[in-house]
Amino acid sequence: MNLDYIVREPENISSTTPILFMLHGYGSNEQDLFSFRETLPADWIIVSFRAPRATQFEGYSWFDIDFNNPENFIDVSQAKESLNSVLENILKIINHYGLTDSKTHLCGFSQGGMLCYALALKHPELFSYVACLSSYPEEKLLDGIVKDKKKLEKLRFFVSHGTDDAVIPMEWGRKAADLLYDLSCYFTFREYMSGHGVNQKNYMDLMEFFSK
Repeated sequence: MNLDYIVREPENISSTTPILFMLHGYGSNEQDLFSFRETLPADWIIVSFRAPRATQFEGYSWFDIDFNNPENFIDVSQAKESLNSVLENILKIINHYGLTDSKTHLCGFSQGGMLCYALALKHPELFSYVACLSSYPEEKLLDGIVKDKKKLEKLRFFVSHGTDDAVIPMEWGRKAADLLYDLSCYFTFREYMSGHGVNQKNYMDLMEFFSK
């Protein structure tokens, strides 16, 4: 499935040009995280995908969510379908730009972040910096993840969560720290005085992470 996306290209593109893929949250769209582009490195290609499923109020989602059922919070088959589509589109875009020696980064918010955890941990050879905002690692999407420390050592995770998040509970977000610690991954885990969103301090820390 070809996903719709918007892109910001730097003036010069070579085989080593870094690329960042962005995955928005439920009910949002490709414009959301793309607003970060003003403060991201100017020499990066930035691609922001639109999720394939339409929701209310002109938004989109990667998969359905049942807020009344924590045990079956996500539609697993839809999520896996989206995961495959995103991976397919990432590889296609990397190939299109001829990025044979570049670093590929991910940034996902909420359910977009859930996909980022799965993408990075299933295909660690493909990615470098991974930011998961107001999200959590969903076990049902983490079957077959790589557990070889050597293969995971290139990954760098930035994980952030709002202490007053009413959509994805703080304790779900904290699961990421346990998982990444157990896998011996390099990660930063930060909590902010905010709800389900990215406040100013969170934003500044995220930009610092991507500028390293």
